[in-house]
Amino acid sequence: MLQKLLVLISGIIFGLGLTISSMTNPDKVLSFLDVFGSWDPSLIFVMGGAILFTSPLLFFLKKNDNLILANEINLPKKNSIDKSLIIGSLLFGVGWGAVGFCPGPAISSIALLNPYSLIFILSLIAGFYLSNIIKL
Repeated sequence: MLQKLLVLISGIIFGLGLTISSMTNPDKVLSFLDVFGSWDPSLIFVMGGAILFTSPLLFFLKKNDNLILANEINLPKKNSIDKSLIIGSLLFGVGWGAVGFCPGPAISSIALLNPYSLIFILSLIAGFYLSNIIKL
């Protein structure tokens, strides 16, 4: 029960961080992607802060046998670039560039009752099901 509570609290903190940093605002994200127009570099600082916090934490947790939120840390074992990775990356990038949402901020923005986030989440779920049907 404690584990589930801590996961919930972590998710709420993550969602609040995305909301406070305006990453739930698609216009903010699209401004970051508009390099030759009204470019807004603030997303770099959000990503950089996440990397600076997560990288050392992950490094130390990988060596720790006493995890609280999981039994183990499962990192990808595959390090080759294949057709599935390229197609998935392209779909993610096109979707992100078209609507200004990626999954985390879209889920966080549901609390703001943004109808576009609801459409995005439904599309995301449909994509998950389609990817299981269509094996690349």
